[in-house]
Amino acid sequence: MSRYGTRFEFNNEKQVIFSSDVNNEDTFVILEGVISLRREENVLIGITQAPYIMGLADGLMKNDIPYKLISEGNCTGYHLPAKQTITLIEQNQLWRDAFYWLAWQNRILELRDVQLIGHNSYEQIRATLLSMIDWNEELRSRIGVMNYIHQRTRISRSVVAEVLAALRKGGYIEMNKGKLVAINRLPSEY
Repeated sequence: MSRYGTRFEFNNEKQVIFSSDVNNEDTFVILEGVISLRREENVLIGITQAPYIMGLADGLMKNDIPYKLISEGNCTGYHLPAKQTITLIEQNQLWRDAFYWLAWQNRILELRDVQLIGHNSYEQIRATLLSMIDWNEELRSRIGVMNYIHQRTRISRSVVAEVLAALRKGGYIEMNKGKLVAINRLPSEY
């Protein structure tokens, strides 16, 4: 698909790569870099590393929920019309791959819902810390824990700061310059 797309490159700066109110009929493929996915009101859905595809289903079904894909540093990729993406998938018999990708995206969103919906503030903070520790060290060294938790959960900064301070004081987590270094053991309750 890359030979049919329009290439883009962002160098070490936050840029809106995809916005559903502007690019709602395009498929974006991120080849290199770290990106964040945000919903309206700047709610952080998640941060991930390339490869990533956004708008794959837009050629089949309209999405009325506004999303933005933002580069979190150096980022390269390409975009093409979503209808052309569907045609290329059909021509090259890539439906199985497309299905796997969409199933993976669905699972990630499902896991986010399981972690955040119906849980108290500490449980949401705990779940977010546990997901962050699974990131590679380079990504963790770039993302501030407090801002990430606040933007992902919408828990007030003061509550997030209080919980993080208590976890650090108790030796449950290790942080350096606001970045998560290690989790030693997180209590199930606060």
